Amino acid sequence: MGLETKVPSGILLTSVEKFVGWSRAGSLWPATFGLACCAIEMMSTGAAHYDLSRFGMEVFRGSPRQADLMIVAGRVSQKMAPVIRNLYDQMADPKWVIAMGVCASTGGMFNNYAIVQGVDHVIPVDMYVPGCPPRPEMLMDGILKLHEKIKAGQLVERPRKHESMQDFRRRTGWIDPVDEPSADQRTHLPQVPA
Repeated sequence: MGLETKVPSGILLTSVEKFVGWSRAGSLWPATFGLACCAIEMMSTGAAHYDLSRFGMEVFRGSPRQADLMIVAGRVSQKMAPVIRNLYDQMADPKWVIAMGVCASTGGMFNNYAIVQGVDHVIPVDMYVPGCPPRPEMLMDGILKLHEKIKAGQLVERPRKHESMQDFRRRTGWIDPVDEPSADQRTHLPQVPA
């Protein structure tokens, strides 16, 4: 007999981390941003027939400062890459990116000097949606998989498996690696007589 038997009905017990993940996944605000033919499919996904509002994404934001999801829909030219990076830097944290279509993911059939061979060379990508162009169902599937990833995310960085606390502090920036002696230096420290 656990705590559930003593709590009245209608009360939900969960952790803060799970609640925050659920609320973040249910309220993504995508930026209004499209580059090529995949943007037409993205627009139709937001229209009445497919209705992205079921997933809490009914409003495509006009400003990157109000958005936390960027859907890169279409090929990224070398001239557009700095603009995409600038928009990504202006987005609110935490932020996520979906590379929609084969052109955004790998450059697609445009294997030349003018097209970036994957938007992940410019910004970090959280979810790849394949296709040329991907159907709205594919984008919705990618969004649902991104929801799962967001719900499983951590609020606070934790030590990895078999990682010492000192290595964890160094990796997360609690200890400046310049000031901290290396493992070799620690073993050769002078011994103080007892």
